[in-house]
Amino acid sequence: ARCQCKLVPRERRNCGYPGISAAECRKAGCCFNTSVPGVPWCFSPKPRKVRKVCPNESYGRINCGFPGITAKECERKGCCFRAHPAGVPWCFYHRVVEE
Repeated sequence: ARCQCKLVPRERRNCGYPGISAAECRKAGCCFNTSVPGVPWCFSPKPRKVRKVCPNESYGRINCGFPGITAKECERKGCCFRAHPAGVPWCFYHRVVEE
């Protein structure tokens, strides 16, 4: 994502080799910006910021438990628990979203 490449020049960590092209740099998953001389032009992007959320919509639930699992057992597995509505998993996996 573009926001991952918005780094101040002093924070850039080299991700290429001298003379690397923009296409080769991007193909390697790196950022390319030649606007500041004396710093790496091909550099590592910022790490993605993600967080886990329990989906609110019941149709998006992916089963993480078994029939009769308790909230405590489900949460011990690192999953979400909501005992409603009927007919959908009550113990289900988190969804990872980018911030």
